Amino acid sequence: QLQLVESGGGLVQPGGSLRLSCAASGSTWTSYAVAWFRQAPGKEPEGVSAITKGGGVTDYPDSVQGRFTISRDNAKNTVYLQMNNLKPEDTAVYYCAAKVAIGIPGFNSNEYPYWGQGTQVTVSS
Repeated sequence: QLQLVESGGGLVQPGGSLRLSCAASGSTWTSYAVAWFRQAPGKEPEGVSAITKGGGVTDYPDSVQGRFTISRDNAKNTVYLQMNNLKPEDTAVYYCAAKVAIGIPGFNSNEYPYWGQGTQVTVSS
């Protein structure tokens, strides 16, 4: 059973940066593609980045393209989300999620069986 634990959230001013981490345990990490989702109060989960199991291909929606970067270190069983030039509308709980996938995993949250507990990101002055 794969277990995911996020860390790195917090309060940051507009224009600032944060790096989130997602540490995995309990299963063969290199079998899983990973995505980061976020969910603001009253809204549906939104995918903000995805990466293949090998780390060679990434995907982003237009809302974060050029500001967010996903990466993974399979030797450390960890995926990262570097977030730059943060905006108030980026405020949400951020979750990492994983599923077995050969290619890029996509942003359909219903397709991900494994989720972390989430970490709060608040962008405010």
